[in-house]
Amino acid sequence: MAAQIIDGKAVSAKVKEEVRQEIEREGLEVGLAVVIVGDDPASRVYVNNKKKACEVCGIKSYEYALPAETTEEQLLELVDTLNADDKVNGILVQLPLPKHLNEEKVIERISPMKDVDAFHAANVGKIMIGNYAFLPCTPAGCMELIHSAGIDVSGKECVVIGRSNIVGKPMAMLLLHENGTVTVCHSRTKDLKEVCRRADILVAAVGRAGFVTADMVKDGAVVIDVGINRNADGKLCGDVAYDEVAEKASFITPVPGGVGPMTIAMLMKNTVMAKRIQSK
Repeated sequence: MAAQIIDGKAVSAKVKEEVRQEIEREGLEVGLAVVIVGDDPASRVYVNNKKKACEVCGIKSYEYALPAETTEEQLLELVDTLNADDKVNGILVQLPLPKHLNEEKVIERISPMKDVDAFHAANVGKIMIGNYAFLPCTPAGCMELIHSAGIDVSGKECVVIGRSNIVGKPMAMLLLHENGTVTVCHSRTKDLKEVCRRADILVAAVGRAGFVTADMVKDGAVVIDVGINRNADGKLCGDVAYDEVAEKASFITPVPGGVGPMTIAMLMKNTVMAKRIQSK
């Protein structure tokens, strides 16, 4: 029994189309500012993809490309300017930032109402209590993929491998909000294989190519692969050893073409939500 593939490209196209229709139907003027510091090639690819998605959805995109030697003061000043600009509904500072800049300080400076990445402590707190407007884009995208396959989370054993603030922790919260029984695993977890084998829904977000092997996966599990890595041949691959795990899982997300496209689609959704909150 080979797993059914959950097609992130198709689901993300559907989300973006819904956003586009909403903007058109209501004649909304929506703007997203993306700030990139330095010339990290991966960051550049992300920023370009975000611009393309804005075009598809009818969102105005404002790009601020700053040199690597930008000072913290200059960056914070730009954030203040964008916070005050009514044309800008969402602000996204592309991470990672160059080493001399304090990421936490920069994120905290973004107005929580414009924080479309949902990284600000105020938004993180709201996710904890379940009273949120924005969700971090990657975990929200994972949930959208799970729903698109008609999978009910309620009562399921859910295992999340990875505890980052960007994916692991909020992912665990979202599964919990839908009544999943959630275990978060990390580098200190004892008997990781045993814990993973209990999962009805397994989310891999460790950042290690092919980390999840078939002997870690229960027959018929739903496997969501958040990892984006390069293997020895330089090919894009996920955290899951895809070929062998696909033989055991009931549903699986591919890399590329799974969670990746969803992250940007959810960003578009968040930006429209930000517009609504600010209009109130």
